[in-house]
Amino acid sequence: MSETAPLTNAAAPSQAALREQRTPPRQAVPPPREGGVRALVKGLLRTARPKQWVKNVLVVAAPAAAGRLFSIHAATQLALVFALFTACAAAVYLINDARDAEADRSHPTKRRRPVAAGQVPVPVAYAVGGALAVLAPTAAAWLTSPTVAGLLTAYLGMQLAYCVSLKHVLVVDLAVVTTGFLMRAMAGGLALGIPLSRWFLITTGFGALFMVSAKRYSEAVQMAGKAGATRALLTEYTTGYLRFVWQLAAGVAVLGYCLWAMEEGGVPHSGVLPWRQLSMVAFILAILRYAVFADRGTAGEPEDVVLRDRALAVIAVVWLAMYGLAVADW
Repeated sequence: MSETAPLTNAAAPSQAALREQRTPPRQAVPPPREGGVRALVKGLLRTARPKQWVKNVLVVAAPAAAGRLFSIHAATQLALVFALFTACAAAVYLINDARDAEADRSHPTKRRRPVAAGQVPVPVAYAVGGALAVLAPTAAAWLTSPTVAGLLTAYLGMQLAYCVSLKHVLVVDLAVVTTGFLMRAMAGGLALGIPLSRWFLITTGFGALFMVSAKRYSEAVQMAGKAGATRALLTEYTTGYLRFVWQLAAGVAVLGYCLWAMEEGGVPHSGVLPWRQLSMVAFILAILRYAVFADRGTAGEPEDVVLRDRALAVIAVVWLAMYGLAVADW
């Protein structure tokens, strides 16, 4: 009995334990979150991908090549076209993320996207994206020209088709993304009524294909040997094929630019030096420099390569200076 008594006392619950059992447990209080409307606006802005807006600077390409930048009308029209293209791109991102929200939640990185994380409700993303898709072409028809409005409508239709199905079709996915860049370059010229040179279109188109295919190649190289792919279609491409595409595109872009630079339009230059022809050197150096990152498989984010590489930035500044002198006929 003397040995069992202590065991019985130890097993008996204390008065404090009985009180804890009778008291319902407190639920954990979640940490305070940012205001709903403010968080929603931030989420919508993040979903619109501000980092990607640098691509829309291409709208100034044709006016810059024609020397039509330095007027209030041109600056106003180009700023407007830039804003409208940004709105169209944001509409596509919002609708794409709303459509892929369920799949993104199981992805290691995409689950942090505002729509997938629940910061932006799926219906809200659809509503805002749809509103932007309707308002941008409508505003373009009213404020710019019907041609620009038609171009924006075609861009939206093509990009939405890409989100739904075309991104799963070999080669077509490359063509669609490339055409999106080409449409940006065309929009500025159409807004100002500038005739677009065939060599300008070839250079811009194949330059875009070079960057797009280099991006795909870098993604394929980085995912080699890893489980899962950021793009399902990458498993169907081979790195050898993607390398062939970006090398071919780089060659055609260089050839197109050289023919464009050599084209005088019947009017010989009267400046100190043939700056237009000399700009070919800077353009070729820029292609070769970017190809270094493509070859290493580190060109997965073109905007990072362009903005962070100091040598490429210097080459770009030299090219801009040369072409500016050519336009000014100095």
